[in-house]
Amino acid sequence: MLTQSLPLASIIDNLQAAGTSTGWNSGQFTAQTIAVIVLFLVLNQFAWKPVRTILEQRRNTIEESMANAEKIKKELADAETSRMAIIQKANEQATVIIGEAQKSAAILAERKAQEATVQAEDIIRKAREASILERNRLMADLKREVGALVVQTTEKVAGKVLTADDQTRLNSETLRQLGAGNN
Repeated sequence: MLTQSLPLASIIDNLQAAGTSTGWNSGQFTAQTIAVIVLFLVLNQFAWKPVRTILEQRRNTIEESMANAEKIKKELADAETSRMAIIQKANEQATVIIGEAQKSAAILAERKAQEATVQAEDIIRKAREASILERNRLMADLKREVGALVVQTTEKVAGKVLTADDQTRLNSETLRQLGAGNN
């Protein structure tokens, strides 16, 4: 047993010798240990707890921001889907409206064409009526002038002045012959 105690005793002696040569003192060591423990407790209470609290709040804020960012991404995707649905619906409505407008335009164009045809036919009918009236008026003027020329020619050829009865009879005869020639 002595052999076992010797090495332990020699280790303790070596430690004491090393402590004395370096200036180690157990009282100082104890005082420094107590000072470090007190410093640790003060720093823990007044520095590290507030820092940990701030870091915890910061972590919570970051987690909330990340959750909000995910929520915003989801809402943005929903809004994009809604926007696309609204655009699709608007395009469909626009197509329907354009189709209806084209149908209305075709119907209106057809009506206007019919109205124009009716107006053109009316203008042509009135022009024909006017030309018939003008022809009849010209024929009447022509008959009067021809009758007057026949009377004048007959007076010159016959060498006598014709009476009103003679003039009427010659005009009637000439008009009858002109009417027979036209038909």
